Amino acid sequence: MSETLFDDAGAEAAKGQEPLAVRMRPRDLDEVAGQRHLLGESSPLRRLVEDDAPMSVFLWGPPGTGKTTLASVVSRVTRRRFVELSAVNAGVKDVRTVVDEARRRLGMHGIRTLLFVDEVHRFNKTQQDALLPAVENRWVSFIGATTENPFFSVVSPLMSRSLLLSLESLEDEDVRLLLQRALTEERGLNGGYVLSEEATEHVVRLAGGDGRRSLTYLEAAALVAGPAGDEPRTITAEDVERAVDRHAVRYDRSGDQHYDVISAFVKSMRGSDPDAALHYLARMIEAGEDPRFIARRLVVHASEDVGMADPTALQTAVAAAQSVQLIGLPEARINLAQAVIHISLAPKSNAVITAIDEAMGDVRAGRAGAVPAHLRDSHYKGAADLGHGKGYRFAHDYPGGVAPQQHAPEGLTEREYYRPTGHGAERRFSEVLSRIKGVLRGG
Repeated sequence: MSETLFDDAGAEAAKGQEPLAVRMRPRDLDEVAGQRHLLGESSPLRRLVEDDAPMSVFLWGPPGTGKTTLASVVSRVTRRRFVELSAVNAGVKDVRTVVDEARRRLGMHGIRTLLFVDEVHRFNKTQQDALLPAVENRWVSFIGATTENPFFSVVSPLMSRSLLLSLESLEDEDVRLLLQRALTEERGLNGGYVLSEEATEHVVRLAGGDGRRSLTYLEAAALVAGPAGDEPRTITAEDVERAVDRHAVRYDRSGDQHYDVISAFVKSMRGSDPDAALHYLARMIEAGEDPRFIARRLVVHASEDVGMADPTALQTAVAAAQSVQLIGLPEARINLAQAVIHISLAPKSNAVITAIDEAMGDVRAGRAGAVPAHLRDSHYKGAADLGHGKGYRFAHDYPGGVAPQQHAPEGLTEREYYRPTGHGAERRFSEVLSRIKGVLRGG
């Protein structure tokens, strides 16, 4: 458990031995990088702070997005005593000790306490229940930080008494802003270093939207570069590589490398080469490519290149995309890799994309005849007088659930858009479709 009581100046003296990421923590809400959706003029969090109201809040987001920072800033701005517990090693006794001390200070001295619980999803039901009286009676302002969906990991009574705020990974510009502040401000590196453009982009890629990680890498690279002198020392990409033992991947997310790598990635899966596809996947992840972009390509190509030859490939790709949303990197790399391997090894067919593109081509070319009368809507008054629905054959009344009748508009009855291949499961679909067409055209 750690405790801080901010003095009248509203800040602790920065300690030179503290990590750079700690020294550079924002001192007010305006210094917080990113999270604009939470910090706007009329946002719930800013209103809670400015109104100095008791609060119970869950901050949900990936690592390094500022959950601890926001809790600290809220405590500083509202001049509350800040007590931090880690759910990894705190128990019910620790929670009750903090709550009892908060009640004592509030009753005797009017000192309010903000209790911050990091990784609150690790608390079991009993530990979470121990927080309820303090939240219910407002003996403390409570902020819980979690990287996991709190709807799955937090008890309902605590969730119903709390405001849930979702944090997002920092944008590249936000990370660059953090780096620039750390380089120039007195509490940071105080102008003793500059980052080369290549080194900056390498740190930004490695950070992957994690502000704390970016400052940790910057501090390590400064140590590798050597002490600052009379003139600012330049930190190079090679310094960053040596500091974090990660090679600088040459990859511009808006340039040729982006398009070349994603093209090679897709063509490797289409070519049934999982090893090459995994290489390009790793290259994109290491370069900081948005995993949602990768996931979207997997979902598309599960249908475009595999389709009905293995319908489960789409299920795997969609599940991987959902995993990216739920847990993010680095863990979601495993789910992405599974989808890549599945698509690469699946039998291939482009019959699905060919079918829809040919159908859309006919529609765009004006080949779209009238809907046959027996298929038209017959549920409104007067429809029967127009002949709508007359002669319609209900498929379930026929053997095999297929009735002999025309479905396509006149002029398109002989068009065949979906032409199954003999690959994988599509071989069976080809046989089924052949039988169905025999019945349909026999009517």
